[in-house]
Amino acid sequence: MRIAIAGIGHETNTYCKDLTPASHFHVERGEQILRARGTETSIGGALETCDELGIEPVPILMAGTQPSGTIEFSAYDGFKQEILEGLAKAMPLDGVFLDLHGAGVVDGISDLEGDLVRSIRDVVGEAVPITATFDLHGNITQDMADALDGGFACHQYPHIDLHHRAREAILLIKRMLEENFRPVLHVETLPLLMPTTTTFVGIGKETLADVLAEENADDVIDVSWFHGFPYADTPHVGTHIMVTTTGSRERAEQVGKSVATGIWKNREKFRPKSLSAEEAVAEAMASEAHPVIINETSDNTGGGTPGDGTHLLKAMLDAKLEKACFGFIVDAEVAEQAHKAGVGADITVNLGGKYDDLHGDTLTLNAYVKALHDGRLVMRAMGKGSPMHLGKLARLVVDGIDIIVASRRSQTFDIGPFLAVGIDVTEYDIVALKSSNHFRAGFQDIAAKIVTADPPGLTTHHIEVFERQHAPGPMWPIADNAQYGE
Repeated sequence: MRIAIAGIGHETNTYCKDLTPASHFHVERGEQILRARGTETSIGGALETCDELGIEPVPILMAGTQPSGTIEFSAYDGFKQEILEGLAKAMPLDGVFLDLHGAGVVDGISDLEGDLVRSIRDVVGEAVPITATFDLHGNITQDMADALDGGFACHQYPHIDLHHRAREAILLIKRMLEENFRPVLHVETLPLLMPTTTTFVGIGKETLADVLAEENADDVIDVSWFHGFPYADTPHVGTHIMVTTTGSRERAEQVGKSVATGIWKNREKFRPKSLSAEEAVAEAMASEAHPVIINETSDNTGGGTPGDGTHLLKAMLDAKLEKACFGFIVDAEVAEQAHKAGVGADITVNLGGKYDDLHGDTLTLNAYVKALHDGRLVMRAMGKGSPMHLGKLARLVVDGIDIIVASRRSQTFDIGPFLAVGIDVTEYDIVALKSSNHFRAGFQDIAAKIVTADPPGLTTHHIEVFERQHAPGPMWPIADNAQYGE
């Protein structure tokens, strides 16, 4: 059995000011894709399952990059054509596995995944099973689902189960071929712009339990809860339930509507508590248990932000905190300046606030260079085993606060960047970082308390600040007249 492996992954924040070119993508072709073996990623899980079952993986092309602005058409079209040509040359195939995101937007194409999957179906034909894994922050369409035989969004946020979902996708291809049946997929969409909601605690955990309970039925292959991606202005933005059954469309619709109705009834429970940077610092300072993790959700590069926001860092400096660290702010110029000066140097830096005016002003600071690192790390929690390259890292000390500066955009997933420059986060009272929820995979067991800061930024919970020109209609929580199933 031969299963092709391919994909284009991008979470598109259409409110970013710049288009995303091909040069920003990390591209792996052919045998390069096989290096993902042993990692807790979608590709890693697919390869491991193929190896266990004696299936030959046929790697085509994988292209992905950090969340950012709308993709240039030429960039997407180049990757797409390479995938289609690779699949045509690899035929005959027994199946196709795709690693996708679900929130891709191309200049001129609002539904990247729908366009790509339909084009792949045209190449391989109706008889070849196609399954895919997704990030649960996808804005997905029935058009895309109709071209698939199985869609598996990660259930967890942080996304610690992508490799497990890929295993299910590969197993479904095998089952389809052995049992000779064709699944049916139904997408149920809610007019709901869901804030970033972890599934580790609270209403997110409760809702996921309800979703998973639906999968216990013999005729239900999968129920995927797509929280959606609210930082995109597209006709299909929202929250989605994608149900895969063994063949009954009516059954798939019934399950989808049942889950969606439960979410709609509980929508007020998803409304986030939003603190300013100053309020978050004050709450952290009031805690008697340590360490307190402050996550700056509004400058989460995992949603397309620059990572150079200074709102939270300024509030920490103004509060004259002791035993506090910040890991990390993205500023390649300052990191390079520190590396040139060397450990032990005193330097004056203009830190952050360089992308736009939304994420805070540039801070002019007198800093001591405490430690330097090349930024080459291995992920420890989510995506365990995957390489991460943050570019040159510098640990600066400003008024007693340890500040890590990175050169490449990323959110903070785990303690790796701190350890790289000699920081043991358990010895600090307050640990600040930029992330919405993925940090929980690496910090939840460490944190005595988690406080979310939400100053201005491109991933703020205050989604009402973003103009909507293409939304399908009134959306909760922006519009009180948003309706579902009424």
